[in-house]
Amino acid sequence: MPESFSISVITRPVLPALALCLGLALASPVAPASAGVLRDKIMEKRQERIEQRAGQAQEKNEMSDPETTDLAPLGLPAGTKVLRDLAYGSDKRQTMDIYLPANAASQKAMPVIFMVHGGAWRTGSKTARGVVENKAAHWLPRGYIFISINYRMLPDIKPLEQADDVAHALATAQTRAAEWGGSRNRFILMGHSAGAHLVSLLASSPAIAAKAGASAWLATIALDSAAYDITKIMEQKHYRFYDEAFGTDPAYWQATSPSLQLKQLASPFMAVCSSIRPDKPCAQAEVFVNKAKSLGMQAVLLPQSLSHAEINKNLGLDNAYTAAVDHFLKQFDIVLHAVHD
Repeated sequence: MPESFSISVITRPVLPALALCLGLALASPVAPASAGVLRDKIMEKRQERIEQRAGQAQEKNEMSDPETTDLAPLGLPAGTKVLRDLAYGSDKRQTMDIYLPANAASQKAMPVIFMVHGGAWRTGSKTARGVVENKAAHWLPRGYIFISINYRMLPDIKPLEQADDVAHALATAQTRAAEWGGSRNRFILMGHSAGAHLVSLLASSPAIAAKAGASAWLATIALDSAAYDITKIMEQKHYRFYDEAFGTDPAYWQATSPSLQLKQLASPFMAVCSSIRPDKPCAQAEVFVNKAKSLGMQAVLLPQSLSHAEINKNLGLDNAYTAAVDHFLKQFDIVLHAVHD
């Protein structure tokens, strides 16, 4: 029979050799291919962290209305009359403020700018300076009425119901416009951020406004909405506040997507968008504008090298941006001459 050896016999001389081989293996450099894969994974994780931090910063900016300071009376043109908190529903948030020019008592059939504030569908206010001040200062002396509305928000109601609120506010304002010297047929819908999404939804789904009793309006101006196609947003990386607003149901995404709901000719549309925002709102705005044009609508894309907040608060200042919006409005023959023109 072959002689058997004990483990102790073979391990004494072999152990040092095994240890040496193991040490050499650990000390040897990683193969180039393996090193490249490891390096790529590290860089990928690092980039993800950078994008996550940038996204959180942008989300914070979107989630909180940057214009939280209420408008001071001194920020309005001399002689402005303000009708505060006119109700259009039973909820305390279903109210609107009416800003009338100094000569409103002697005017008839004035045009009306109907403004919907932003705030990621959950924050914001009709009285914020960025929502009202420069716009009122610019358009009231030119013979406009300016209306700023509040509406119910998350988590109490979701965007489709918010669009219903906007529609009911519009119907109420149109019904009462003659009381203030305005015309129900000369309304311009305007909204910023989430408010821009809501007015865009009304523009693309006219049945929402009609159901509330609102009549047609002259034009819609959307100030920096990134939410024309909710389905596309939800199927890609997106800010967390979209999840709270639009949930997980693809049918709801489609119902709240202005680009997907736009199927027929509607009133002229201007999409203002920030060309410097990291989430690139101009891309979705351009798709919406091109689809509108294909349906025979008059639609204009107006990119601006301004931040999301500046798109809102800078409108009405003496700048090329305001001039471009005025040019869009002039086609309706409703920009009246200011006293100082």
